[in-house]
Amino acid sequence: MGGFSDKEKIKAQIQYMKDTDMAVVVSQEQNEIDKFKKLGLDIAKHRKRMVKEDLATKFKDPDNPFRIVFVCAMWMTGFDVKPLSTIYLDKPLRNHTLMQTIARANRVFRDKTNGLIVDYIGIFRNLQKALAIYADTGKEKGDTPIKPKSELIKELEEEINDTETFCQKRQIETEKIIRADKLLKIKLIMDATDAILTNDDSKKNFLLLAGNVRKLFKAILPDPDANKYYPRYSLFNVIADKIIAESGDVDISQVMSKVENLLDESIGAEGYIIGESLATYGEHVTDLSKIDFEALRKKFQRERKHIQAEKLRGVINSKLTQMVKLNKTRINFMEKFQQLIDEYNAGAINIEIFFTRLIDFAKELNEEDKRGISENLTEEELTLFDMLTKPDLSAKDKQQVKLASKKLLKALKEEKFVLDWRKRQQTRADVLFTIETILDGMLPRTYTPEIYRQKCNIVYQHVYDSYYGDRKSIYAHAKV
Repeated sequence: MGGFSDKEKIKAQIQYMKDTDMAVVVSQEQNEIDKFKKLGLDIAKHRKRMVKEDLATKFKDPDNPFRIVFVCAMWMTGFDVKPLSTIYLDKPLRNHTLMQTIARANRVFRDKTNGLIVDYIGIFRNLQKALAIYADTGKEKGDTPIKPKSELIKELEEEINDTETFCQKRQIETEKIIRADKLLKIKLIMDATDAILTNDDSKKNFLLLAGNVRKLFKAILPDPDANKYYPRYSLFNVIADKIIAESGDVDISQVMSKVENLLDESIGAEGYIIGESLATYGEHVTDLSKIDFEALRKKFQRERKHIQAEKLRGVINSKLTQMVKLNKTRINFMEKFQQLIDEYNAGAINIEIFFTRLIDFAKELNEEDKRGISENLTEEELTLFDMLTKPDLSAKDKQQVKLASKKLLKALKEEKFVLDWRKRQQTRADVLFTIETILDGMLPRTYTPEIYRQKCNIVYQHVYDSYYGDRKSIYAHAKV
């Protein structure tokens, strides 16, 4: 990190500490003012806060500056604070109370996977007794919910070594990346990402290893020993977040922000923006028609092929997931996509063929995405039409099914999808009756009673899953 970055980081830490609020929360007793006064303490101002402020709610809020509390005989049983990271103990605790205290610090919250217990009086000599009484009997002997920092550090070293071995097998030199200057570092990180993205097993194994390193590194904080592990923890973190971003399984903008921050803070990549290539794929992933496939082919030929394939696969997956959510009859596209991925992972096709078939599939998916326009149907109407249609319909019967889809959707949305319609038996029955009535009157005569009944059930299940109430549905905010 450069000096400026160091300075800004320290300033932010100092400001965080200045903003931090703290309070005393203790049980009330008679004559407490005189009692504390004799000890040279003023309890009155603290009692005033305890009475007038909702300190419990403030402390549970992770965004509230009230971050430190001194507690005695309060906030014990049933007091749950998921963001709580550290507990300092200076009084004896036993059995159920001890177990509750440990569990309170160990609640999972956001990036927090464990808590820290600072024991000032050797309280954990009571732990084995408490575990014998209250802990899960299915646990192996010696498996406790707490571990000394020294054990966690040893586990962290082992996970880092395993991750290093994984990287070495793919000709990724982590030490070279860490020591490289800024521009070279970026290139080497991209090369490492490409080397890992050879198939799904490689990707999943690295993400698992990097996740374990991340979890254990956070578990040993704020131990000073963490500093020597930070460069590799940070590098693995950057590569993992880059892989996730390319895969398109999460909010790309959030991940890219995390990657850029990590690069700036830990391995000095000032001014570099990893997301520069997103425009090639269509902004925010969902509009496949904006992808310049010829430019994409050229980019694939001259740059890291596995990254380009993973990026395109992620874009397709994001769009396909959205399309299937809106219209479940498109599940065959999902099956075809998965079959293509399975063939590549099995080594049946190489990266060049995989990329070409991804482009062909993206084009096919783009045509499907526009089908509603050619059929003169909205996305909602098209979904009903696909559910109601059947093979070998004549042009006249197909048009009749379209009219039935439009009329049914209009009737349901204007008259039947009232507030909380799914919660009341009468409104559910009314929706089903409307479906049965309109379809009975409008489906072509080629539909047998058995097919008619099947279609009614399919459509009812669809509207139940997709329409929540008055103007609330999966289509309300979808980009179609």
